[in-house]
Amino acid sequence: MPYFLNRILDFFRVKQAMNIEYLRNFIKLTQYKSFSNLARELPISQSTLSHQISQLERSFGGVVLIDRSTKKFELTKAGKLLLEHAVRIVELYDNCQIEISKFKDQIEEEIIISASTIPGSHVLPKYIADFRNKNQNVNFKLLINNSQKSIENLRNDKIDFAGIGSFMSYNKNDFDYIKIGEDEIKFICSPNHELLKEGNLVDFNHLKKYPIVWREKGSGMRNTFEQQFPEYKKLDIKLEINDNDSIISTVNESNYISIMSEIMANKAESAGLIAFLKVKNVPIIAKRALYFIKMSNKKLSRFKEKFWNELKLRFEN
Repeated sequence: MPYFLNRILDFFRVKQAMNIEYLRNFIKLTQYKSFSNLARELPISQSTLSHQISQLERSFGGVVLIDRSTKKFELTKAGKLLLEHAVRIVELYDNCQIEISKFKDQIEEEIIISASTIPGSHVLPKYIADFRNKNQNVNFKLLINNSQKSIENLRNDKIDFAGIGSFMSYNKNDFDYIKIGEDEIKFICSPNHELLKEGNLVDFNHLKKYPIVWREKGSGMRNTFEQQFPEYKKLDIKLEINDNDSIISTVNESNYISIMSEIMANKAESAGLIAFLKVKNVPIIAKRALYFIKMSNKKLSRFKEKFWNELKLRFEN
């Protein structure tokens, strides 16, 4: 291999000088024959351009590439030799990029999502399945956690996205978010509960007489309920359970009352497992938006950005 080509390859091995753009700008400089004229066409200053050429000269052991002793732009013999090889190197590099780009769709990528029950079990799965069908090289891992844990996982960079029912105590501005739905919170009880003897419209004072089971701290539903229904402090809260199905079972087989997402409760009511309770003079107990979120400063890989943009487009429409 020619000595000069060896030096060019050595140049690419130098950590700080390993930049194809230096060679690309050197080639352009030989066409413009003026540092100032080329600098006006590039997104860099004339001093930066001069520094790049000096870096090239230093990387080849201080060989002078441009004759600076004359006003007319002229390459030295070394400069002409570099130009010859630089054109070949840049062309090879660009062709290599084109060839490698063909493999982009063959790269496997994993997208990890942590979501609370309603976003994770009832909203996101169909969109995940649709995206996976169109992008066979993407694998999804969907973790069901409460909103608090999902946000913590996101902030600690353990996951890529989160589906939540509340931002909890976190600053909403720290995240990019897509509104993926709305959810209302309802009181529920057993279909055989004695409160239903005179219908499902009950006085709150009667409701207070019965034990309450609800979600654990960190639940987005509980957080929304506490914020929007301050009367909760008067309820006889006896149990905390971190699973909605277990809460449904508890309510179905006892005189316990609970609160539940309308999305979840509708299915349980249709199956005859629970019944809704309405509180007199309180048409809406609590209501919340559901969000799909990422950290606002998080740079996404190709497929993650594609999934985010597709989801955003669907819900904006």
